[in-house]
Amino acid sequence: MGTMTGLAALGFWMFIAAIVVAGIWSDIRKRESQQETLRRVVESGQQIDAALIDKMVGSVKEDSHADRDLKVAGTITMSVGPGLYLLGYFLSGGDADVQRVFIGIALLVGVIGLGLYTAGIMSARWRKQDENQDQHRV
Repeated sequence: MGTMTGLAALGFWMFIAAIVVAGIWSDIRKRESQQETLRRVVESGQQIDAALIDKMVGSVKEDSHADRDLKVAGTITMSVGPGLYLLGYFLSGGDADVQRVFIGIALLVGVIGLGLYTAGIMSARWRKQDENQDQHRV
């Protein structure tokens, strides 16, 4: 059953790699499309203002809060951990080795989620400190 454990772990990491590669590929295609649109506008001789470029390139919005995004991502990721444990429990067929692999995977994902959530808390603190410093400078 050791081979089964290895294949399960390999399958999990291949799935994670596929998700990461698909996300990167999607971002690259999106940027290429935006750049192509900007190029066509420039070639047509139309005027482009900075606001349009910022909107098309997707610059950081003023009202975006990375801390909130990190907390949401952390909460979702931490919720996946128990799901992975349950998946391993039901797929293992009572094999303790397979259960241990899924426990390890679930703990890894849970700790990553906890790290994301903690980063969100720290980011919120830093943002508040920056805002307080900006207010004192004025």
